[in-house]
Amino acid sequence: MLFLSVVLLASCESNIVFSETRAMDGYWGQDEVVDFKLPQLDSLKNYNLFVNIRNSNEYKYNNIFLIVSINFPYGKTVTDTLEYRMANPDGSWMGQGVGSIKENKLWYKENVRFFENGIYNVTIEQAMRNNGAVEGVLKLEGITDVGLSIEESTNL
Repeated sequence: MLFLSVVLLASCESNIVFSETRAMDGYWGQDEVVDFKLPQLDSLKNYNLFVNIRNSNEYKYNNIFLIVSINFPYGKTVTDTLEYRMANPDGSWMGQGVGSIKENKLWYKENVRFFENGIYNVTIEQAMRNNGAVEGVLKLEGITDVGLSIEESTNL
């Protein structure tokens, strides 16, 4: 059965061109920036970008706010503040996984082209605040991993 599963997974075509994940120490610090250096990508192709977040049952919020930046090779930076839902209205976790760890594949950008030649960096930081608080959450507990994946777009 294991052999059959491996053969089936190997035979599936994947359009993933980049995938990297960073393990957190059980929490995501307020000033902790997760940085990804992208490989050289084909400037004639379109790509979809995803933020991948794994959380445990210790995560006490139903959403997450992120600040995601793409730093271009020649100095331009595009920054987005994003909110994603992490739990259903009944309190059950969204995402995939068995047990207490859930992985969420969150849309970041669709049909992106990387025109400039050189190294692109993507940075991700958390921007969570408790209701009524001005200061951000110092230690966002329950976040176990933060990742970025890029897939070749199948939309023309």
